[in-house]
Amino acid sequence: MNGQKILKYGFISAIFFTSPLLTAVARADATTVVPSMVGTWTLVAADVQHSDGSRARDYGAAPKGMLMIDAQGHYSLQIFKAERPRFASADKSAATPDEYKTAVMGSSTHFGTISVDPATATLTFRIESASFPNWEGQQQKRTYELKNGELSYRVVPRPNGDVPISVWRRVN
Repeated sequence: MNGQKILKYGFISAIFFTSPLLTAVARADATTVVPSMVGTWTLVAADVQHSDGSRARDYGAAPKGMLMIDAQGHYSLQIFKAERPRFASADKSAATPDEYKTAVMGSSTHFGTISVDPATATLTFRIESASFPNWEGQQQKRTYELKNGELSYRVVPRPNGDVPISVWRRVN
């Protein structure tokens, strides 16, 4: 009897998920990525625009980072301040509070799915996990520009009004 229920429900699921209406709904909700965004990107700049309009380096003079976007809309992003000092101890769990603070404030990482709307020049990051836990589960829209192999976008403003700006160059 249990085997028959599994077959019955499996058969119903197969019919249910292949119906044209549900396929159209699934496509409408799917992550949309334009081919020009798919690939690997290296960080060119991680700046910040202050509320007075001035712009400064947010992750030091030579930040390092990588953004990877696949054709299904999965992404992984890492930004690191190049000047982050090493911990005094080889044991990560023995770091000082200042070492932990410097490591955390000198990095920004997150992954999840991304969709692109070229008509409005917006990216929507659906953040699954992040080095800043408060971003987890959020959707963040960012205006972008894609020109001459460079992708730039503005991150959501910080509580103090500063707007981080990320600039990436295509690797492949």
